[in-house]
Amino acid sequence: MSSETRINKIYAWAENIPEVKSWLTKIQSKKAGAFDLYRFCEWAHKTPTELLALKDNPSSKAAETLLDNFITESEFTNAVTFNLVNAVKSFFKWNYRDLARASGSIELIKVKPTNLPNKANLRKLRDWCQNPRDRSLITFTASTAVAKGSIVQLKWSHLEEGWEKIDLPCVNLPSEIIKGHGRGKYKDVKQTSFLTPEAKRDLLVYKEWIEQRIGRTLTGDDNIFLETDEPFNPVTYGRLGTLIWELSRSAGVVFSWHDARRYVNTALEQINISPNWARKIRGRKVKGEEAPYSRPAIDQLREKFREAVPLLEFVSEKQVTIPPEVAEKLKALEEEQRKLKRKYGIQYRKMKPNPEENRKPDCPDGVNCPEFKQIKETELLAYLKEGWQIEHNCVNRQVIIRRE
Repeated sequence: MSSETRINKIYAWAENIPEVKSWLTKIQSKKAGAFDLYRFCEWAHKTPTELLALKDNPSSKAAETLLDNFITESEFTNAVTFNLVNAVKSFFKWNYRDLARASGSIELIKVKPTNLPNKANLRKLRDWCQNPRDRSLITFTASTAVAKGSIVQLKWSHLEEGWEKIDLPCVNLPSEIIKGHGRGKYKDVKQTSFLTPEAKRDLLVYKEWIEQRIGRTLTGDDNIFLETDEPFNPVTYGRLGTLIWELSRSAGVVFSWHDARRYVNTALEQINISPNWARKIRGRKVKGEEAPYSRPAIDQLREKFREAVPLLEFVSEKQVTIPPEVAEKLKALEEEQRKLKRKYGIQYRKMKPNPEENRKPDCPDGVNCPEFKQIKETELLAYLKEGWQIEHNCVNRQVIIRRE
């Protein structure tokens, strides 16, 4: 029996138990949750109903003790044990029989280092996509930082009206489809993000392609990302995970949907965006700010996001347009570098050595001359250890160094 077939059978098992079925409606990853609960029940030799019965008496700690024993005796890996414990605690919680917070205490041990995708890897990942939907998913997530759980609930109505003709279209996600689902401390939290021009292009291509396949025009009530074959249902949470796992394996690129959020956040940090504005884009709770989702605030956010576009776009290795005022500064720096290179005899291109041309006051024979280099300040320490000396500090955080 394949693993997928087994999980489907377990999900069918879960759907036939009222307490489990009710719980599954309240969690994001339903098949994974059902599978984790099933494995715990197998270990405990109890049905889900029997597990809940352990809390018929609220003062009883039998359920908490069982969970603590599981952590001690578990033969699963740390990650699997962690997931099973969280599934069990969630099952009790959503059946209104909360376990003591201290029970089932386990720390997830990080095995793999945090992955931060670069442009080359994202470009390769997109190139390996087999259809416009998958290509759009890559650029969409690497532009908007929309989480995996929200992607599967996105509708066309969440896009700014007239988005097809806007250079940086806004994507507005309501509380119900982002982390916290608008409950408790997440009340009124929304996500406001934007599409880069290349993400917008991929989405337009995908929209036209999927409309041709289903034979009708999509409406605002339709989910954005659909299966590519009949009956064209919305992509599920589980399928989204399988899709990126298969794609990253084929392309030879380590990547998860959460890596896309990390990619966007890194770009936002590089443009020195305010923490509150970064939280809006990531769909997190904004601190100390009221009503941050008004139209003027969105337009302000869009203009700040524009600064991050060159850092986010990766489909082609295009040249970034440099503002005139920046170009003037670069021109002045280049002129200063040319003067310094002439002064210290640093040549612009490789040439055959000519003693007559190289003869200078500090190099009378034109052969045994000091050596010069222009390096970044961050590289200076390594050169100093090798005997180089500082000759001149440039204004662009570079240094001319000299070695006899």
